[in-house]
Amino acid sequence: MSRAKATTEKGTQPRDPAWEAFQEGWRTVRGNHALAAIPVDLCEAEDCPDEPEDGWLVVDSDGTLHPNLSHPRMRRADLAEWAWVLAHCLLHLGFGHLPAERGRRTQPDAHRLAANCAVVHRFQATFPVGRAPFELPSRIPPGDEEQLAVRWREEGLPRIPGAAGTRPDQLLVPWPGHQPPEDWPSVFAAALTRTMSAAMDVAGGRRDELTGARLPERPWTRALNWFVSSYPLLGGLAAGITLVADAELARAQGISIAAVNAEAGEIYLNPLRHHTEEEWRFVLAHEMLHAALKHGDRCGARDPFLFNVAADYVINGWLLEMGVGQMPEGLLHDPQLQGLSAEEVYDRIVRDQRRIRRLATLAGKGRGDVLGEPLGRPRDYVDLDDFYRRGLQQGFELHRRGRGYLPAGLVEEIRALSQPPLPWDAQLARWFDEFVPSPQPVRSYARPSRRQASTPDIPRAGSHHPPEELARCTFGVVLDTSGSMSRQLLGKALGAIASYAAAREVPAARVVFCDAAAHDAGFLPTDEIAGRVRVRGRGGTVLQPGIDLLERAEDFPPAAPVLVITDGECDVLRVRREHAYLVPQGAGLPFTPRGPVFRLR
Repeated sequence: MSRAKATTEKGTQPRDPAWEAFQEGWRTVRGNHALAAIPVDLCEAEDCPDEPEDGWLVVDSDGTLHPNLSHPRMRRADLAEWAWVLAHCLLHLGFGHLPAERGRRTQPDAHRLAANCAVVHRFQATFPVGRAPFELPSRIPPGDEEQLAVRWREEGLPRIPGAAGTRPDQLLVPWPGHQPPEDWPSVFAAALTRTMSAAMDVAGGRRDELTGARLPERPWTRALNWFVSSYPLLGGLAAGITLVADAELARAQGISIAAVNAEAGEIYLNPLRHHTEEEWRFVLAHEMLHAALKHGDRCGARDPFLFNVAADYVINGWLLEMGVGQMPEGLLHDPQLQGLSAEEVYDRIVRDQRRIRRLATLAGKGRGDVLGEPLGRPRDYVDLDDFYRRGLQQGFELHRRGRGYLPAGLVEEIRALSQPPLPWDAQLARWFDEFVPSPQPVRSYARPSRRQASTPDIPRAGSHHPPEELARCTFGVVLDTSGSMSRQLLGKALGAIASYAAAREVPAARVVFCDAAAHDAGFLPTDEIAGRVRVRGRGGTVLQPGIDLLERAEDFPPAAPVLVITDGECDVLRVRREHAYLVPQGAGLPFTPRGPVFRLR
């Protein structure tokens, strides 16, 4: 079919759906900035010898496309299919499969042609333009064109469809012009780089998504980029932090200047606040240190706002000492608190809560700038503890090489982060090792060994555990069975206790269930603690009667420790013997515990 459109007697041009679909597909491809940079021509010959008989398109090494618009199957192709085959052939040029050269050309063998198409198929799977008009291979082996060609010469040629049907869609021809041959790969690489840079600018908020126009860089964005390029201590953290500058969000959440959510890896900014770039550096460093030093998790049972204020005093003092940016007016700073940790500052300011609650953090008066929940849509975050720990530790090592000294308190906290705390189950195991003794066997000839029968002439002493030894090696469990305790928490806690007790050969443990009253379950074998225990109660939460029951029990050893399992919603406890608490992560006790507290995750 001729590409020149015949005219009717009235001089109007007939409508050709196949040609229109081809043109729409061509416009789609030229709308892609990377592909549009490759200069190509369209063959206009009426009877083109290079036109594929049963395929869509052939491209030659001088950058000419030879489409087939005569075959019935090609005439039914829609614009998405034409866009795909056009992109496929342009990528052959961009990948260097058709180098432009002068003189006689030797066509590649079938294996190399198939390898070229396979590599383009692999790329098009991640560079979606249009829709393939045929079924693509389900799996393409790894390797470049040369490696695939060598492999298929040895193993046999698989079916790798191209854009030209049964004939190759790549054609090497002599370069026809007098100017130097075209370097298709360099043109495509430069265009692809520009496209990716523009996409990164849009993602980073430096370019308008619709118009593509470059937006003026905000001062907080310049401040964040400064950390990445010029301040290694916080550069790794800054590279993984997302800035959310949304005036409506800040107004709705009452954020005066900034707040941070460590779990989401986001810093929320109020873009209506006018600060210099130096002041934004101070603000961003302040929030990044909140997240990296895990002030939200370290709060524990303390008042969250007061602990936030204490951490603000410490961080602001460090940043002033390091000379990071310029502290905005009105932030918390007291030179008398220099050198103290957040916990020590908290112990000082908690005595004057009325005055402290009138102070303001970066989030505003009476509000903490360390948020517990993300303010946007839920996202997936992987291994955040490792991200903050590694980012701060690597930045610390780089900072020490060329940027001078850091405050001693900050150095101590960074080094503490590099040694992550033991998980709760390991801490509980250590507690068992220290306070719950294993029964020691006693050897005696009064009880012959079980091996005595095999050697009757040789006396062998047997070993056994005396009853008094078994009674000494035990512990007590006071279990909160109120309605606020979840079954998952109960199962995990009892399972851990049973496994450690069995590992230390503890024969039985004294278990007391407590809700509104104490229910003594007596001594239970360790293998039954987590298995066949029937939990009683499920009323209110009063644990002191269970503690008193164990301390007054005549059959409970005076030196045996007590483990209290609760969700923290209980009465104030007084325990006069060695003890520990097992509580959920994030829960606090309504009193100052004298024994260790293991936080179950």
